[in-house]
Parts: sequence; C-alpha cells; structure tokens
Amino acid sequence: MVPDAAARVPRHIAIVMDGNGRWAERRHLPRSLGHREGQKAVRAAIEFCRRRGIAALTLFAFSSENWKRPDEEVGALMQLFLKALDREVDELAANDVRVRFVGELGAFAPELAQRMHAAMQRTAGNASLQLNIAVNYGGRWDIAQAARALATAAARGELDPATIDETVFARHVCLADQPPVDLFIRTGGEMRISNFLLWQTAYAELYFTDTLWPDVDAAVLDAALAEFARRERRYGLTSAQARAIG
Repeated sequence: MVPDAAARVPRHIAIVMDGNGRWAERRHLPRSLGHREGQKAVRAAIEFCRRRGIAALTLFAFSSENWKRPDEEVGALMQLFLKALDREVDELAANDVRVRFVGELGAFAPELAQRMHAAMQRTAGNASLQLNIAVNYGGRWDIAQAARALATAAARGELDPATIDETVFARHVCLADQPPVDLFIRTGGEMRISNFLLWQTAYAELYFTDTLWPDVDAAVLDAALAEFARRERRYGLTSAQARAIG
C-alpha cells in the first residue's frame, strides 16, 4: 500500500540549490543575476517548510570548493549575502525562524562574518523552523573537525577513545542537535551529493529534479514530498519488518 503523502512529511530537508548560473546563461544574463533570482526560490522554500510543519531546512549556499570560481562571481555572491542578511533577517525573526550558518565562517570577510553571527544571535530563540545555511561548508571538513574535537578531548584525558562510537561521534558534527536529514533534494539536473552533509544524509532519501533553482516553487517541492511519501524506508530491515514497525 502506498502511504498517504500527508501522513509522511520529512522532519529535515536538505537542498543543493543548483542551476542559478545556467538559469542566467540561458537568458543571456550575467551569472550574478541568476544568484539574485535564486533568492526568490529560497524565500519560497522557507515559506513552504513553515506551512508544511517541517522542523529543519538546510540550504547549501556556498561550498568550500566554490572559492575556486571566478573572482568576479565570488565577489558578487559575497555582496549578495550581505544584502540578503540586511533585507531578510527582520522577516525571518518575525516569522519565528531560527537562522544558523554552518561551515568555516572564519574564511569570510569580518563584516560578513559579523552579520552572520548577529543574525544567529537575533533569531536564537525562534522555534517554528530551523533554517541552516551551509557556507564555506564541506561534508569531509565536517567529519574532520568532529574527529579533531574528539582527538583533542582524548589527548586531554577527557574522553576514553574506546568509548567513541557512532552516537558519540554524531554529537560533534554540525547540526548534531537537529534531526538527521530525511530528504535530500538537488535541483538543476545533476545527480551528485557534492560533499554535502555526508554524515547527516546517511539514510536520507535522495531526490533529483531537472528544474533549475530559480524556477523552484511550491509545486516542485510538493512533488519531492510526494515522492518521499511513496518510498519505503527500511534502514536495513526487510519490507515486512519495516511495515510491522510502522
């Protein structure tokens, strides 16, 4: 039996927002305009998750590999981040959305890093949606920094290495206080994880769409949720065992 889509809603959605540059190029526009247009899709995704009662949304905004892009595009992205923070934080705070930036924030210019920290502090008490924005983030970096923290604790005698298991390790990766990712969405037609939330997506359902990120709206996200609801999540069990657990 296919479960009712309304009965199976993911707790945590992660999205690789791919296709801004191609969206602009197909219209003979600068790539920076594609990134700007993509902000509308970000707002639509946030509102969609709030309406559907989804607890956490993590957006891959800027990977650690994105620094390799042309300087002009990186510079335009940084300016876009600054303007978006100034413009959007008031509305997010008013809508009870908690904003968190995850990644190596020390690599950003002081002005931008300060704005990020200010946004996190301002919204820290909000609870209707956990909005995580991954910037200068990589899944391998995340795992490495967790391993480093555990190694430091062991070297100080604060932790017995023999006690380190998956549960202990999981407390040290980013977003450890949030549900694991249930649904991983990538837009733009590519079928890769691209070093995003490698630990947190271990049992996520993967959903790929050809839709470029600026064109993503509630209909595209509804299709992803409908597909999620149709899938049987077994976590290593047989279908009969999974159905018995419910």
